[in-house]
Amino acid sequence: MNDSEQAPLISGEGEVGFVEYQDFVSREPFCFESGGSIPELTVRYETYGRLNAAKDNAVLICHALSGNHHCAGVHSMEERKQGWWNFMVGPGKPIDTSRYFVVCSNALGGCSGSSGPDSINPETGVRYKLDFPKLTVRDMVSAQSLLLDSLGIDRLHAVIGGSMGGMQTLQWAIDFPDRVGRYIALACCARHNAQAIAFNGTGRQAIVQDPVWDNGNYDPEQPPGHGLSVARMMAHITYLSDAGMEAKFGRKRRSSSAGKEHFDVEFEVESYLRYQGQSFVTRFDANAYLYLTKALDRFDLHGPDSLDATLSAVTAPGLVVGFTSDWLYPSQGNREVAEALLRVGKDATYAELAMDFGHDSFLLRSPELYDLIRCFLVR
Repeated sequence: MNDSEQAPLISGEGEVGFVEYQDFVSREPFCFESGGSIPELTVRYETYGRLNAAKDNAVLICHALSGNHHCAGVHSMEERKQGWWNFMVGPGKPIDTSRYFVVCSNALGGCSGSSGPDSINPETGVRYKLDFPKLTVRDMVSAQSLLLDSLGIDRLHAVIGGSMGGMQTLQWAIDFPDRVGRYIALACCARHNAQAIAFNGTGRQAIVQDPVWDNGNYDPEQPPGHGLSVARMMAHITYLSDAGMEAKFGRKRRSSSAGKEHFDVEFEVESYLRYQGQSFVTRFDANAYLYLTKALDRFDLHGPDSLDATLSAVTAPGLVVGFTSDWLYPSQGNREVAEALLRVGKDATYAELAMDFGHDSFLLRSPELYDLIRCFLVR
């Protein structure tokens, strides 16, 4: 659910190169699962590689909570901002753009170009804010399906995603079985446990208790930065692991701590989290954070009948991957999905990787993960 650390571009790895986003705009009303609607829909996306003549080589990548459509390559000569999965997507890489046409879109409800609470309502000329309809993961997938329609893609070679993206991936396999050739769900679950809901709920409270939030009516130029920063700091802790944090920070102190106020930043880990919180405020909308985290808490493949009944709609082969150090979405939650799929006679594979980087493991370089994804895409 975090952004991967930016590594320098390495020539010879097979880089996508410079990329530009595109906007799909539907002038038709978009209806949400809740019954609400917006008068038009915008989905921002990027593509890499080429769609073949048969239009059967498309791979859809679904991003995590704080991600966006910029999955690979670099945005511009000036920014040189690398995509969040750049090491995974490109010529010769596990998701090989010399073979596949890769699509990654900003999720509905986000704040990186797709319709969300920060978008302008064309009927009123003002931002939706809290008038944006109640959001679910199924709504995100429905918006992506319209984008693929516009690209002339009837059936996907694969859908891939981690965390919130993994939930979208499972929803794709359930809602559009005829359009999914295979799917790979990483570091996700069938539904949040009480602890995950508690973390999200506390983060939302940090935002809504910020006096600047003003019931969602804040000025975008003066957002509820303190609340959003604290929400991000707390969430970021859940993306890491005890072993990973200890190895990276331990009890290291900042050399400049002498003479500071008694409760100011003293330890390196405090400084790191402070930076994560402050940088998040500059690129993410607080209302979007509220909507997306609530959509994750509502996601529940166990209802209305049972997990087995929900997954019985799946027809595509799937790979579910858990990570041993992930305590936000523990590996047993990933395993539960795969076991339920097998129980109802589906073609499912479960893999569990021993990595010390917590929930963020799927966003970091791993030869084992490379091999899993590469092999499953060509099986």
